[in-house]
Amino acid sequence: MRSASSGGPESSGEHAVYRDSWGIPHLRASDGLRLAYAQGRVTALDRAWQLEVERHRAQGSSAVFLGPDSVAWDRFARRCRLADTARRCYETLAAEDPDTAVWVRSYVAGVNDGLAPGAARDPRFARTGLAPTAWEPWVPLAVWTATHILFAGFASKLWRERAARALGDDAAALFAADGPGTAGSNGWLLPGDRTATGSAIIAGDPHRSVQDPGVYQQIRLACPEYDVIGLAVPGVPGIAHFGHTGTAAWAITNAMADYQDLYVEQLRRVAAGSGPVVEALGPGGVWEAVSRHTETIGVAGGEDVEVEVLETARGPVIADRPTAPGSGTPAPGGPGTAAPGEVATGQALALRYPPRVRRDLGFAALPALLRARTVADIDRALDGWAEPVNVVHAADSAGGLLHRVAGAVPLRHRTNRLRPVPAWDPAHAWQGWAPTPAEPVQGFAVMANGRGIASPLGVEFAAPHRAHRIRELLSGSADWSPGAMAEVHGDTYLASAAPLLDLLPGFAGLSPAAGALRTRLLAWDRHMAADSTDATLFAAFRAATVRRLAGDPVFAELAAAPTGPEVFRPWLELVPRIGRALEGLLSCGLLPGLDRTAHVRAALEETAAAGGPDRPWSEVHRLAPVSALPEPDDGWPGLGGDHDCVNASASVPGVTDRSTRAPAARYVWDLARREDSLWAVPLGADGVPGSPHHRDQLPLWARCALVPVVTDWSLLSEDGA
Repeated sequence: MRSASSGGPESSGEHAVYRDSWGIPHLRASDGLRLAYAQGRVTALDRAWQLEVERHRAQGSSAVFLGPDSVAWDRFARRCRLADTARRCYETLAAEDPDTAVWVRSYVAGVNDGLAPGAARDPRFARTGLAPTAWEPWVPLAVWTATHILFAGFASKLWRERAARALGDDAAALFAADGPGTAGSNGWLLPGDRTATGSAIIAGDPHRSVQDPGVYQQIRLACPEYDVIGLAVPGVPGIAHFGHTGTAAWAITNAMADYQDLYVEQLRRVAAGSGPVVEALGPGGVWEAVSRHTETIGVAGGEDVEVEVLETARGPVIADRPTAPGSGTPAPGGPGTAAPGEVATGQALALRYPPRVRRDLGFAALPALLRARTVADIDRALDGWAEPVNVVHAADSAGGLLHRVAGAVPLRHRTNRLRPVPAWDPAHAWQGWAPTPAEPVQGFAVMANGRGIASPLGVEFAAPHRAHRIRELLSGSADWSPGAMAEVHGDTYLASAAPLLDLLPGFAGLSPAAGALRTRLLAWDRHMAADSTDATLFAAFRAATVRRLAGDPVFAELAAAPTGPEVFRPWLELVPRIGRALEGLLSCGLLPGLDRTAHVRAALEETAAAGGPDRPWSEVHRLAPVSALPEPDDGWPGLGGDHDCVNASASVPGVTDRSTRAPAARYVWDLARREDSLWAVPLGADGVPGSPHHRDQLPLWARCALVPVVTDWSLLSEDGA
């Protein structure tokens, strides 16, 4: 490996851009600030559309060019005060860490210089009439905040409350599962005594909604101080989640921590000459002033939408809340009752989240990670991390290993983690910040969003199947190499099929077709392999089971369309909830009125009667990426894997076999020889449709193959951009 300061081509100016055969940018600059500028500029050249979409989403203005379908998100973003939170965090950064603030501004300057030529490359600007707008220094922080606002799954608290009201508190726990808006990941760290080279390997894959353009940007950042390869978040400087500095490397997964709270606010409006004054019932029964203003969302092809933005002492009001029995509403005649001349507005939900409280996103960690040479450097950098809360693996070439949690989790009453809590009760106030756990690496470390190192910080975690399967696979060898990691990345064993299949032997009196189907399913190897026709049959049987369970009268109160903001619908709809929690629903004795066996038997008969030709799983389990301007495209590939497989290309049983959420990147960091590291993203390095590198990695990614990380400058081509 050549370092940035020992050979290799010299920059012809303040910075130079090189590309490998996959179009991945490798940047050289004379110092860190010029390098940040180069990163911003090349990102704008390659992904101007993506950057502007993300900026508008963070500011709550995407409907102005995307139309009415984007109003729901824009309303949420404005009511959450995402952009204002980013401004406040940037002000804190500028005051307390001016060097990092200058570094962020350098990135923004590069973005602004690259937006116009980048937009000229992308026909979506002309198609929507969108003109790129200069970024302000706080915009990268806004992009980061908007990207992660739903990571902690606070909307699950609304579901728990809804489920508890319909089924009881105990039954609500049946639906605990890795939720629709959270982002999971696989990650594993192999110490040197488990590898062929004697040096550590870090590997894994983050699971997010697969987007077009992709959510991760493969990039190399080199200057005399450091030379780092990794996966950047477009719109944000540095390499936050997955990076390799040559002597040290790190990777993260979602810790599944609970660090955002919903407060039930009792509001009243008092008539005043200049407009209504809004007050909220605070701790101790004292009415407190509420910040209020209105904003207007412009809508392409529709009428403007006015949004009232309220903020209590707890946080921004994100939704109205219908009064419900047992919800803790102050009794009539109590402090929540309107006096004559006042207009009571009932209840609303306020969101309290750490960046808004602390005015800090932890961005000081980003340049520190680039400079890291050891796990101790990485550990120190992450001490200041805030949002989101992650489990971290790190290793260095001297044998150092790290397994820790990083991020800000408030200390508060346990009920805060479970459901919305009354704002007027002082017992639910935040009481400081929880310590972040760390533990030694013994044998090897695996992180897959399950219970473990982060257990004290969360409520709901992913099922243990992915973690158990990774451990099982890694235990089979003590001389792993980077190339062999694809065996783990691509594994399709579905352990969560067991509770459903285990019911089948007990069925008597089945029709001949259902009996034959049972025999076939019980003989299946339980791999959701791309070419498996048995996997397709199992998925059809599973979907029929989910739909029949959802139609049971015991769930009638939950079957109605949920009310409230559209943004929260994925957390509140019954069929997806049952699909994700099927294993627990089948295995638990709660809800005695639910005849699980009868529903499973009926689903088996239904699936057998449907018949039809055998189809491989990949024919129905096709990639369905998320895009700001979606277009029908039959060219998306079929996939192997499923939600609880290591190859976690998730479908939603009972809703669709298509996969929107899947590995958003795959990586292998080799601490012996960085040039033997590997990576891949779902689409490609270029965000412009039709460009040579827009989708060139897609066929490899679909079959869990990886491309080499190039570190030899002589193998790169200079880009005059």
